Amino acid sequence: MTGPLDSFGRSINYLRISVTDRCNLRCIYCIPPEGVPQMPHSAILSYEEIQTIVRASAELGINKVRLTGGEPLVRAELPKLVRMLSQIEGIEELSLTTNGVFLKKYALELKQAGLSRTNVSLDTLKPDKFRYITRLGELKTVLEGIEAAKEAGFEPVKINTVVMRGINEDEVLDFARMTRENGWHVRFIELMPFKGVAEFVPSIELQQHISLLGKLEPCPDSIGISGNGPAIYYRLTGAKGTIGFINPITETSFCSRCNRMRLTPDGKLRPCLLREDEIDLKMPLRNNASIEVLKSLIVKAVASKPQHHHLKGGNIRLVNRKMSQIGG
Repeated sequence: MTGPLDSFGRSINYLRISVTDRCNLRCIYCIPPEGVPQMPHSAILSYEEIQTIVRASAELGINKVRLTGGEPLVRAELPKLVRMLSQIEGIEELSLTTNGVFLKKYALELKQAGLSRTNVSLDTLKPDKFRYITRLGELKTVLEGIEAAKEAGFEPVKINTVVMRGINEDEVLDFARMTRENGWHVRFIELMPFKGVAEFVPSIELQQHISLLGKLEPCPDSIGISGNGPAIYYRLTGAKGTIGFINPITETSFCSRCNRMRLTPDGKLRPCLLREDEIDLKMPLRNNASIEVLKSLIVKAVASKPQHHHLKGGNIRLVNRKMSQIGG
């Protein structure tokens, strides 16, 4: 079963849910040095409210759910939510994006609760640079979390790396080598052009650089790593792991494959990450709206999805919410 179609014929079958705006790190491209005012707990959706929205979404044909933040594992009892969502009929894949700091502690419990996959955000393999990019935390903790996820049975564990010119572009080959040496599945992400952070590095430039290690061979979707997402995957000859490229800035057809909606911690459904349009689901929920009403609001949000974002040509028009408040 496919999800509802938007106005441009795209099947929307994927819901990203930000369960909290709080995070235990302060990554330079996500949270400004002064921090972000936190939402009051009363404004954030309860697990039962999230469950209701996911049930309504599943009845429409949305079958993939990803939990994000902020950092989702800072929210108390997250495995409880995983268990609640994994039991909803129609949800075929339930995944998590995390910074990995608490992954060692929770990996096995998350797996037992029904989590399908996990992605770890990691932008450097150097401890001092890790502290610079995240402003907090220790690289060792994240690496231990990645190993704990593998031991718990998560396969593949994807590594999300945002490449920033002059900051971590010199480590691209190191990450690529990890696909050979450790079987990592690394995805290089073009930095969205937010003011005051860094310059993004085009994926084509990364591919040319990585080719110094050997030929990049296209990977078929059948190997089970695509997750129906935006990355285009390759593999170095002889590598167990893969190298993916997520190119929201330079790939002209990027938005044509968009299959997702985003739910903010305070219950706003966003048809596009980089547009201000939102449809409120929290107020109807708290006014005892029926599942049918919620489904009609979700269909309305799907119908309002734009054809594409507006990042081309160096356009850096910013959205009002910070990335930690949207879920990325």
